[in-house]
Amino acid sequence: MIELEQEIAAIARQRAFLIGFLEQDQDRSVVESQLDELADLVRNLDIIPLEPEVVRLRGSQVRYRTGTGKAEELARMVQECEADLLVFDSDLTPSQQRNWEKLAGCPVVGREEIILEIFASRAQTKEAVLQVELAKLEYSLPRLHKAWTHLSRQRGGGTTNRGQGEAQLETDRRLIKRRIQQLKDELALVRKQRASQRKSRIRRPVVQGALVGYTNVGKSSLLNALCNADVFVKDQLFATLDPTARRIILPGNVEMVLNDTVGFVRKLPHQLVEAFKSTLEEAVLADILLLVLDISSDDIDNEWETTLGVLRELGADEKRMIVVFNKTDCIDCEAESVKLARLRGLFPDAVYVSAHSGEGLDELRRLLADFASRSRCLLKAVIPPNRYDLITLVHNSGKIYEETYAPDGSAELIFAIEEKFQHRFKEFLQ
Repeated sequence: MIELEQEIAAIARQRAFLIGFLEQDQDRSVVESQLDELADLVRNLDIIPLEPEVVRLRGSQVRYRTGTGKAEELARMVQECEADLLVFDSDLTPSQQRNWEKLAGCPVVGREEIILEIFASRAQTKEAVLQVELAKLEYSLPRLHKAWTHLSRQRGGGTTNRGQGEAQLETDRRLIKRRIQQLKDELALVRKQRASQRKSRIRRPVVQGALVGYTNVGKSSLLNALCNADVFVKDQLFATLDPTARRIILPGNVEMVLNDTVGFVRKLPHQLVEAFKSTLEEAVLADILLLVLDISSDDIDNEWETTLGVLRELGADEKRMIVVFNKTDCIDCEAESVKLARLRGLFPDAVYVSAHSGEGLDELRRLLADFASRSRCLLKAVIPPNRYDLITLVHNSGKIYEETYAPDGSAELIFAIEEKFQHRFKEFLQ
């Protein structure tokens, strides 16, 4: 009987107590929205989120970030509801994390660690697996401190006589640093192979598009609907981690390649932004971006700002962009008339579609065909040394397929650029 109870306990789902900090100049609704998203993130790990708690900060405290009295009150709440895990929406310092674990008597993690675990459970390609492992090791490295203090108490230690715990800690750090370097070397090789594959693809004058946007806005569903593809789709955060490219034939027999990308999220761990740069390069190198938003979301403004922020960090925020509002089938047009009117005023050139019902997809295909038709015209020009500004223009607003330089400094280019810029190359065309 006891063994059966232990087995049931072992397979029971964990329960997480969520805490969000409210800064003095912050809107409470923003913190509550972020906690709702954190609850979704936690559910993706098959953990049950309990009712979240918003804690107002009156100045930052070193030990717990909040006052000792409030921290003790929260620790009692965690114990009373028998939570297995304490999850903070904000990331704590390594010392604060250890202080909370001692006080609450359970493991303590931040949003960043939750996201890292989700990525680790979803990564499938070799590159994604390497990137996730690298991000997790870089996150854990500063959190090794005092992990072995129970050993260091076994014997004294002076400046030249270190305890066993300290020796073990240094050994762990050295091993992790060595593994981090190995991962970076492996990733460099994988990225070199990707660059080679991309170069062979770029030799063909095919316009590249990329679907970008917040996680779970329906990018993969939209790719499937546009390209008759079968990319994995599920109603969950970060369902797609690995880049997926699909060919699409647009009206007028115009060809384009559409790339699906990993979804963005607020407070995306810095290690993941860095680690997934090569995955997100599809957005950086694309000729046109389809910025997808979930029109049924109650937090659409923050999702727009987060997406633009990540694109800005990647240097892709000034690319040609089509704003696509997806999931129109999920809203009541009459009930949402004020919201729709506001969005149409803010985004007059946006497209409203439903990947599920097909509404608006023909208009989106027409816009993509129009862009691809204007962009795929190949030009050949010899640019003199005193007009390198034109080469910069092609790099920023077009695509170079071949580039060779003569001894006199002139550059021979085979390139494609938007029609509105083509007149600037007229006197140099071959």
